[in-house]
Amino acid sequence: MIVETGATALFEEATAVDERRVLVLAGDRERGYDALESILDAIPVPITETTLVGPEDRLRCEHLPQANASELLGTTRTAIALDAHEGLRPNALGKVVGAVDGGGLLVLLTPPLEEWPDRRGAFDRSLAVPPFSLDDVTGRFRTRLVETLRAHRGIGIVDLETERIVDDGLTEPAPKRVDGSDGTSFEAPPNARFPADTYEACLTGDQRDAVEAFESLLEGVDGREDSGGDAETEQRRAVVLEADRGRGKSSAAGLAAGAFAADGLDVLVTAPRSRNAAELFDRAGELLGTLGADATIDGRTIETSSGGRVRFLEPATAVERIESATGDDRGPADIVVVDEAAALPVSVLESLLAADRVAFATTIHGYEGAGRGFSVRFRDRLAESDHEVIDRTLVDPIRYAAGDPVEVWAFRALLLDARPPVSPLVADATPETVAYRILEPDDLLADDRLLREAFGLLVLAHYRTEPNDLARLLDAPNLEARALVHDGHVVSVALLAREGNLPPETRAMMYEGGRIRGNMLPDVLTSQLRDEAAGESAGLRVVRIATHHAARSRGLGSHLLERVREAFTDGGLEAGDDGDGIDWLGTGFGATPGLLEFWRENGYRTVHVSTTRNDASGEYSALMLAPTGDAGRELHDRHADWFARRFPALCTDALSDLEPDVARAVLRSVDADASPELGLSAHDWRVVAGAAYGPGLFDADPGPFRDLVVRYFVEDPDDVDLTAREERLLVMRALQGRPWEAVADRLEYHSSGQCMRALGGAFCPLVDRYGSEAALEVRERFLEN
Repeated sequence: MIVETGATALFEEATAVDERRVLVLAGDRERGYDALESILDAIPVPITETTLVGPEDRLRCEHLPQANASELLGTTRTAIALDAHEGLRPNALGKVVGAVDGGGLLVLLTPPLEEWPDRRGAFDRSLAVPPFSLDDVTGRFRTRLVETLRAHRGIGIVDLETERIVDDGLTEPAPKRVDGSDGTSFEAPPNARFPADTYEACLTGDQRDAVEAFESLLEGVDGREDSGGDAETEQRRAVVLEADRGRGKSSAAGLAAGAFAADGLDVLVTAPRSRNAAELFDRAGELLGTLGADATIDGRTIETSSGGRVRFLEPATAVERIESATGDDRGPADIVVVDEAAALPVSVLESLLAADRVAFATTIHGYEGAGRGFSVRFRDRLAESDHEVIDRTLVDPIRYAAGDPVEVWAFRALLLDARPPVSPLVADATPETVAYRILEPDDLLADDRLLREAFGLLVLAHYRTEPNDLARLLDAPNLEARALVHDGHVVSVALLAREGNLPPETRAMMYEGGRIRGNMLPDVLTSQLRDEAAGESAGLRVVRIATHHAARSRGLGSHLLERVREAFTDGGLEAGDDGDGIDWLGTGFGATPGLLEFWRENGYRTVHVSTTRNDASGEYSALMLAPTGDAGRELHDRHADWFARRFPALCTDALSDLEPDVARAVLRSVDADASPELGLSAHDWRVVAGAAYGPGLFDADPGPFRDLVVRYFVEDPDDVDLTAREERLLVMRALQGRPWEAVADRLEYHSSGQCMRALGGAFCPLVDRYGSEAALEVRERFLEN
């Protein structure tokens, strides 16, 4: 009865002020479920508005495993219970919190809070990367989480063992208006194209501005013109709505979609799952009802008598429909709306840019658990596209009142709003002013400012950092962090993973097709490249490295890498008790010319490029090694040699669409000693020289040309001066075998014939530099003529 009374009071307070509350049921799991059922019976929440997130379907309501918590994105619930007894995924916690509506309750079922940090669950097992065991995984993340639960407002805690309310969680806030608005009515802006009811349905000024931004997508649709505009110009437009959860971005998109459909337009909506777009479809349907539009709703399709519609397609189907511009008699949609965009792979987002008019609604602080692929990677692609982009950021909450204590708690507990130090604090940082620091997990746990600065740098600089990474940083035994600090503030940080040093039985298991957690470099080199010895030597992989934006281009990242190399190699301060240190440093990342050049300048060399694109970054991944010992040198040398030999074949197959500038940078970052001997016969040289200086044809025998191109890029000789355009030509035609017409179009040659002649000219300096006596004889013969 005490628990039910406390929960009811907490729920009633949340409802009264349109905020959310958390209730922690700490203790025995079965007692927790007994208490939970009593609570759900006591509070007036329909079963349809309740979800249990946990390993077992124990209640009559909707049930989801933690691994499927993403299904709650774009939806709201009045009550959600999260069973953490068998482990807690930080990503799942973030998604669950974001789905609780104003006036709602999040119930956490946990072990006794004093014992919880020492309990091990499924997520902890994922951190036990070989050769480490579960006993090596710590509970610092849960220690910190428990501290935040005890410290923050709006969180009730019940000790089930003693049947005692440790904290009632009541905040006794001042009364607030909770009718869904503050009484403000929003009028349509001057010359609005949407009906006035569209704007009157908005709940905040931010939402009104967002809806207005959607009007820009009307320009160019069906020949429509802007004020004084030309229907044939500036038709490609994109709208981006960014916000934390609960700010009404999906509702704004839904209002706009309804207005488009009322006007007879076809709106294609996509999201990770159809239920993620539920709010959008609800608002679209409500607006059409308000407008008196004759609309029919069939699942995730709304059709109007004016010929408009709002329809949902799965991302893959949406991409196929947009890119092919076929499928039904209506062709591609007039408007494309992408909800929960940050939860989609960058490659999918890029493909959706094939639409002329597209809108992206995305969450800022990583509730999607997909990291910051949208803001870190896709934003660059969008800026490079020919779309005119309109941005809107929604700040004012709609789902719950401003100052909601649960949002404040979640942001701190998961560091969703972590930021590096403000720019003035590190603006003067240089390699001479910074100090190298080991970021011990215990120090990070004890110093919240230090933790926020380091993690904030990782979040802002990388597309994959997510709440799970906070737990990995604090608890994973194979991960270590190093930093450069300027006047005590983190200016550059590196996250490092110990890999390799695996026993023979583990290496054999990998070679035979088994998978192990972590050990990314040994795993790829063993399983894909068939090198059973790849996991024998000990390595240190740079998982991520980030430098504060106010201090970039000063060599700080390179300085940090050099300090790490010094520290972990023989004789260094972190070389290990046995003094042997590590055998190699390595890294893997989405390959871009800039990143490849950065790692090359720091002594890392390419040994592999993936044959498929990374879903999150949309790029091919490069693996690089920097030997620090004899075993590492042997590992590097054999893989660099294998890579240089197989790369030409890859270019005509799996890597045929690799960007030529990436291919150039990849080959230049291969160790020059790995360049295979040319081994061209006298006849081969006559073929190459004949195409360069005479009437010979590349198409007659491309093989020798490819070998020569690889040798040139890997060796990168100073005495050969080719333009970037000529080098791209070598990659696209000689290595990748792209059609002459496509190469000529991409590189802006007037014709295929001019492109052919340019390729011959590009091979002239290569014949001069590498050519055998037979090649030089051919050259002289044609020069004399």
